[in-house]
Amino acid sequence: MCNRLREEGVDSDGGLPARFTRSQDHHEAFMQLIQWELDDELEATEERLRTWSRAKLASHGLALFDIKAKPDGWLFGQRIVRLELEGRAPFGQHRFRQGDIVMLSRGDPLGEKPVEAIVSNRTRNRIRIVLPELPQDLRRGFWRMDRAANKVAFDRMRDALNSVFDEEGGAPLRDLFLGLVHDPISTAQLGPELGGANRRPATRPEGLNDSQNAAAKAAIDQRLTLIQGPPGTGKTHTAVRILESWASQEIGTILAVADSNVAVDNLLEGLLGQGVRAVRLGQPVKVRENLRLATVDAQMEEHPLRRDLEEHLELNDKLARRIPGMKGKEKGLAHRDLNRGWKEVRRIESQMRDDILDRAQVLCCTCIGTGHALLDGRRFSRVLIDEATQATEPASLVPLVRGARQVVLVGDHRQLPPTVISQRAENGGLRRSLFERLVAMGIKPMLLNTQYRMHPAISLFPNDRFYKGKLIDGVEASERPNPAGLLWNDWEVPIVFLPVEGGETTSPDGASKENHAEAGWAARLLEGLLDAGDLQSEDIGIITPYAGQVRAIRDALPERFDSVEVRTVDGYQGREKDVILFSCVRSNQDGNVGFLSDPRRLNVALTRARRGLVVIGDPNTLRNDEVWAAWLAHIRSRNLEAWHILGMA
Repeated sequence: MCNRLREEGVDSDGGLPARFTRSQDHHEAFMQLIQWELDDELEATEERLRTWSRAKLASHGLALFDIKAKPDGWLFGQRIVRLELEGRAPFGQHRFRQGDIVMLSRGDPLGEKPVEAIVSNRTRNRIRIVLPELPQDLRRGFWRMDRAANKVAFDRMRDALNSVFDEEGGAPLRDLFLGLVHDPISTAQLGPELGGANRRPATRPEGLNDSQNAAAKAAIDQRLTLIQGPPGTGKTHTAVRILESWASQEIGTILAVADSNVAVDNLLEGLLGQGVRAVRLGQPVKVRENLRLATVDAQMEEHPLRRDLEEHLELNDKLARRIPGMKGKEKGLAHRDLNRGWKEVRRIESQMRDDILDRAQVLCCTCIGTGHALLDGRRFSRVLIDEATQATEPASLVPLVRGARQVVLVGDHRQLPPTVISQRAENGGLRRSLFERLVAMGIKPMLLNTQYRMHPAISLFPNDRFYKGKLIDGVEASERPNPAGLLWNDWEVPIVFLPVEGGETTSPDGASKENHAEAGWAARLLEGLLDAGDLQSEDIGIITPYAGQVRAIRDALPERFDSVEVRTVDGYQGREKDVILFSCVRSNQDGNVGFLSDPRRLNVALTRARRGLVVIGDPNTLRNDEVWAAWLAHIRSRNLEAWHILGMA
């Protein structure tokens, strides 16, 4: 198939075309890619569980051992379990975060049937997980916890691809998405074919700048709109106002989705702030705590039929306890009554959920979450996908096959693409988002051109290099004063580059890179910034391309700085802090910059800071990359190399 596609004229992304001549080609290509992604994830998980030592698993932060477990309450009908080490000792560095799917076993997740759970929250010496029911003998002995693969996502993406392939499926805009129409650009600009001839005109959003207004107008008037939002330009704010305008028409529930739970929660928070009736679908444990009352589960608890439901559950429970003591006809009649009782329970639950979903103007969930059976039979004519460039194409299709006739994709293909585990799937084109393919098809995105995040000096290089100087600064330098606690080269320019040579090592597990010299400097600079009193821990973020360096930096930080966020660049897209410390890690004779060679990763790294940016790296290694060489030239021309800080060590 790939040879045939190449003959037809393709782009450079894994042999996949921007436009498909047959829906069969699209279906075959992406079914293969998602199968590779699942197979390689399962294989990697099994290989890790089968061959890695406890020490290696622990050093990678992928497993925790010798854990004590105890019940710790309820969360909307699910059980919370608290995990601790003996004596409540700290867990050390690990990769388990809120929302992660994990496996709980006694010691052998391959030989046993592990208990699947979701991480609720974590502290230095405690992790809470959520699961449907408590395992037997929970308090006895010790447990082990491992990361688990997500098979549900594959099933839902497969179903979406099948629906796109089926002409009678739920994808009215299928031919446009695939490029099967003669003129995709003009087709995208046509008005949406929505129901409700007597519907109200959409309320035009207020309080937007010119580029946001233009994007919102297109989103309201066209059947397909792409909105490109560079860092700090108000992507989510614009998305919320578009959703608010759609909701004003009152012609059916709208789907507002994103690839991550964090991005979905941002949409939800914005909608609730505008007074829109928004409901959150998804595991409450994955939802930001202050937004959980907007979940379907929470609203089920407060529904007027809740008392009826509990009464029927109580009656069923009493009858079930009596049945073992019955005989003959009496027992048969009791079983009949119990079956009827459970049918009534399911009917009431269904009515409660339908009431909640029917009242919602906007339903918020992840792309994959829209494949939930709870939504079966429901159609959503309008869909907005935020952070669309971070979702793979099959993931984006999951919400779009539920009847979408008007679609808005919001993202930025100049920032990081979707995360793909399988190298062969990435090479095959899975890392290109639907947004990016539609751009390659010729559909021009609406550009949000005013950034409100960064000090103008911080935005200067990314604007010139990645956005051809099209961005306007919406903040003045005076609104972003230099933070105290660091001797800046130029008090008008809150950027420094700390040239640290040497220090690159391979992580003990051989899977990542570390640089202890840079980690030490990050800890030292952080201490100075916090001790000055101008900033709090939550105002500073430390980012790096390598998971190994995340662990090295955390190990270098004093315990009193535990609350400071240390993450990879890839885990920081969409986030911002007053000050960012960026450790580049790479320092070698070969001039190998590794992950840093992706200009999109550099774009994200350089655009997270509001008031101050500190980059720690080896100039001799970094200048071997074209984009990094340009950034170093930019720094040198402004005399921003912090040799004076090195001299104070």
